[in-house]
Amino acid sequence: MTAAAALPRPALPLPSADQPLPPGWSAAFPPAARPARLRRRHVGLALSFLILVALPAAATATYLWLKAADQFAATTSFSVRKEDSGTAMELLGGITTLGDSSAPDADILYDYLSSPRLVAEIDQELDLRRIWSKAAGDPVFAYAAPGTIEDLTDHWQRMVRISYDSSTRLIELRVLAFDPDDALKISRAALAHAQAMLNDLNATAREDTVSYARTDLSEAETRLRQARADLTRFRVSHRLVDPGAEAESQGGLLATLQEQLAEAQMDVDRLAASVREGDFRLVNARDRVRVVEDRIAEERRKVSDASAGDAAAAAVLGDYEALAADLAFAEESYRAARTAYDAAEAEARRQGRYIAAHVPPARPESARFPQRWTILGTVSLFLFLGWALAVLIHSALRDRR
Repeated sequence: MTAAAALPRPALPLPSADQPLPPGWSAAFPPAARPARLRRRHVGLALSFLILVALPAAATATYLWLKAADQFAATTSFSVRKEDSGTAMELLGGITTLGDSSAPDADILYDYLSSPRLVAEIDQELDLRRIWSKAAGDPVFAYAAPGTIEDLTDHWQRMVRISYDSSTRLIELRVLAFDPDDALKISRAALAHAQAMLNDLNATAREDTVSYARTDLSEAETRLRQARADLTRFRVSHRLVDPGAEAESQGGLLATLQEQLAEAQMDVDRLAASVREGDFRLVNARDRVRVVEDRIAEERRKVSDASAGDAAAAAVLGDYEALAADLAFAEESYRAARTAYDAAEAEARRQGRYIAAHVPPARPESARFPQRWTILGTVSLFLFLGWALAVLIHSALRDRR
């Protein structure tokens, strides 16, 4: 460092705001930066902003306010309700309710509302192609007729918004159209077809349940007829109305004969002690004992001896009890099957599930769509963010060189 450079600079007086700078001031205090000048990259940034942001935003605004057709929205909200009250047969007989479907009805209905089947049915009923192609000058929101069913389904998903809350099972349906009456018609038609689809599902499930109950009832009736026929055939072949009653009467007869035998033996013992052997009274008493014993043996042979000519009474009674048990079981099965069938028919006659529209479709009075300011703001924001990202990438690449 030289001696001249080491010497302190002379102190200069600070000028006032209205005085010119004194000589030597600008040499002692040079400016921090040079004045900014317009460069080529600044012109490029301005042109890129104009081309990439301003012009597309202006084109979007021009389309939205000059070309885009007004759209009317018809909104409805509904849920699927299930009738929980039991039928009279269920309350009296304790029959359980019919089985429910494996998936919630609201989930099935939500999928159906965006299906090509529903679109085709409503198009056949209302001519959706004609309704959504009314705004011929709108190249974005109008439908390009005729198109395929896939094209119409894609346009349906653009014009019909389906919102589903899985926690509350509420479905909201918003239908857009270029005419308020068309929006109302489409909304009502979608609701009606959804109810018809739900009824078809319920009818199919209930018909299956009734069919199963009908099959069980037919089988129970066949078993009951067969059991009654077998019992009647048994009674005719053995000429017995009630073998159980016959057995009871034979049991009573044996008990009576046993009492008579005991009395006759007591008479024999008493006479043997008081009269001579060969007395006619003693002989008669012994004959009476022998007759009663023979009678008891005969009755017992009827019950247990199958070689007596007819079938043994014990075997006959066993066969009869088996047939009577089969008949009682068949009658009980028939009553249960008949009760289940009546309950299934009563359930089939009721509409267990239905659509409850807490916000029914109404005719819109003002065109709220398309939401022009929202669309313009969203488009402008994304254009600006894309332009800013491109500028940052370009600046980073230029600084690395």
